[in-house]
Amino acid sequence: MHLSFAVETILKGLMLGFSIAAPVGPIGVLCIRRTLARGFKSGFVSGLGAASADALYGIIAAAGLTLVADFLVSQQLWLGLVGSGLLLYLGIKTLCSLPATAGAPAETNSAGGDYFSTLLLTISNPMTILMFAVVFGGMGTRSGGNFRLNAFLLVLGVFSGSALWWLLLSAAVSLLREKVDARMMLWINRIAGCVIFGFGLYLLLRLITH
Repeated sequence: MHLSFAVETILKGLMLGFSIAAPVGPIGVLCIRRTLARGFKSGFVSGLGAASADALYGIIAAAGLTLVADFLVSQQLWLGLVGSGLLLYLGIKTLCSLPATAGAPAETNSAGGDYFSTLLLTISNPMTILMFAVVFGGMGTRSGGNFRLNAFLLVLGVFSGSALWWLLLSAAVSLLREKVDARMMLWINRIAGCVIFGFGLYLLLRLITH
């Protein structure tokens, strides 16, 4: 019975993580653009940064670290400013990026930079902790004394589901990479840069007005 509940919990987490990651937002745009510009590894590692941030917030909620959770939620204004600033910067950087040509090397960046940029972007939204708190509240009556273990299993499922989405997205986009020439890449950079900058501007205006 306990084993079946654990498997069910992991599967629920997998579906939850997949559904959280799937909607196309600024990180999705970054992942697609980086895959086209630098290849599968860059896009997938970028997605893993976002998945890791969600898992980190899930662990904080599962561990019952109320003081940490409350502090992060109370600092959402400053975290939001950091996130919007990073989006604005990445938007301008992407907008100004030039595609590789016969006389110029292909764009490169470290896997660490790809990972930590999306990790920081996702961490800038501490409301994820509240989402996990609601989910854990719903499963508390069924898990009994194994609540903490099942909560961590749910977080594992969420991370796995999110990572699966980024794997599939990066793999699919990488198949199109060879068909994208320099002119197309230039327009992709312009469009992606405007979209990312737009997300950052929207977030900044929302923080200012609220």
